[in-house]
Amino acid sequence: MNIVVLAGGISTERDVSLVTGVQVTNALVKKGHRAVMVDVFMGDENATDPEVVFEGAHLLDAAKITENAPDLATVKESRGASKDGFFGPNVLSLCKAADLVFMGLHGEDGENGKIQATFDLLGIRYTGTGYLGSALAMNKDIAKELFVKHDVPTPKGITVTKDNCKKVKVSYPCVVKPACGGSSVGVSIARNDEEYQKALDAAFAWEEKLVVEQYVHGREFSIGVVDGVAYPIIEIAPLQGFYDYKNKYQAGSTVETCPAELLKEQTETMQKHAVNAYHALKLDTYGRMDFLMDEEGKMYCLEANTLPGMTPTSLLPQEAAALGYSFEDLCENLVKVSLKKYE
Repeated sequence: MNIVVLAGGISTERDVSLVTGVQVTNALVKKGHRAVMVDVFMGDENATDPEVVFEGAHLLDAAKITENAPDLATVKESRGASKDGFFGPNVLSLCKAADLVFMGLHGEDGENGKIQATFDLLGIRYTGTGYLGSALAMNKDIAKELFVKHDVPTPKGITVTKDNCKKVKVSYPCVVKPACGGSSVGVSIARNDEEYQKALDAAFAWEEKLVVEQYVHGREFSIGVVDGVAYPIIEIAPLQGFYDYKNKYQAGSTVETCPAELLKEQTETMQKHAVNAYHALKLDTYGRMDFLMDEEGKMYCLEANTLPGMTPTSLLPQEAAALGYSFEDLCENLVKVSLKKYE
């Protein structure tokens, strides 16, 4: 198939997305597809003939993720004359010409449903869940409401804005995070008033709406759900601090165990919660649910990721490996599962 791997963009997870894009493109080329990576924001002024672009499909050099989130102002400025609009030059024409778009985007304008809705209107086929599930999962405050309604255990939390944050009473310790962010960018743990104010400042630098929720001390896990079926559970144990941006993407920063060392009953319960969360948010094709389990064994679903990372340190590929799937097999399977939507 002719496949566009859509990556990059202008979210805080731009660099992560570019690494995902390279990995997925190479996997699909190895599987015999004519796969090309396209930066959704930068585009390509010279890609006026899609057939020539797909004929040039080839393996790409590896990309890297730095310790800090990207400088998006510099990225926007670098597009030059064609700064207006989200889609870069020739992006939509390439996507229309493809048999399928593999969504390698992460973060707000990749996972919030806007691109998915655009593609639906244009008749462009793509991997991953549709616009509604994407929008629901991206908004952590809405997702939390749906978890509660559908009996998915989740930490207690409230939504705050700059207008009401000082009026809302919070209990310590608490977690402060952007309502629509990803990769733990802007996330802090606050244990007193001073730390809480610093956490608010850090998170408001990224978004106007935040979620403040109960801090849960315990073990951290993640569970992929593909086509409604839970994958093996992976446990994440950062060597220092919590599972923040640096620990997620810098090799050697975290100990990851898959399958996680849990009792059979705990494994089955957490996988059941993951599938329930998947359905509560109206996801389809695939996603990844993040969990905490406290010292008493109580489980909490933190959030859902509709386009989980596909980098060398990402969790979903490790879970697939526990089932005997290579990275290339996983990418091929996500293509097949996504194509079911269009049958």
